[in-house]
Amino acid sequence: MYWPALRALSHGELTSQQLEWLRTTFHLDASARTEGPGATQSIAHRSFTDDAGAPLVLDLARTGESGWVFTLFHTGQQPSAATLESHRAAFRDAIDRLRLTLVEITPAATADEVLVPAPEPAGQPLSALGAHWDLPGELHRVWPHVGLREDAPREVKEVKLRELMSTPAWATAPEDLQRQAEAFLAGD
Repeated sequence: MYWPALRALSHGELTSQQLEWLRTTFHLDASARTEGPGATQSIAHRSFTDDAGAPLVLDLARTGESGWVFTLFHTGQQPSAATLESHRAAFRDAIDRLRLTLVEITPAATADEVLVPAPEPAGQPLSALGAHWDLPGELHRVWPHVGLREDAPREVKEVKLRELMSTPAWATAPEDLQRQAEAFLAGD
């Protein structure tokens, strides 16, 4: 079974020459991955072992007309931190070089890697998402609710916290949580 260890979602048009550059740069086989999540969108992949001995699969997939997903999968043994960071840098470099738009990287390491949904258009009814969310009273217990681990980078936590604070649920959040959130955002 494949589990994603690192995933970069981007958007933009690519030529056949740019796709060939990606295959060459990442040493990808021109064949699609045939198993694991998202295999039907896969267009190229490669299996390898990282410096810690973890078996990994690097995959390039297409979503829709102009969406591109770079994914590093593991099969049970997590890749080393060095492997994750080198692939994060390689994904970002490829996205920049090809003038794609970065949508998100999961797990995020910086604020610009967090997908923040567009605000509801003015005059439209608010989304029911989060309208009746029973939030915990302590900030440290909020992180899993917004898809983060306790050790997530501070700037990523700030983005996710601001996003949560913009939902209808925030109005009914416990006062202690609201104070802790404001203190966290103030750098305390």
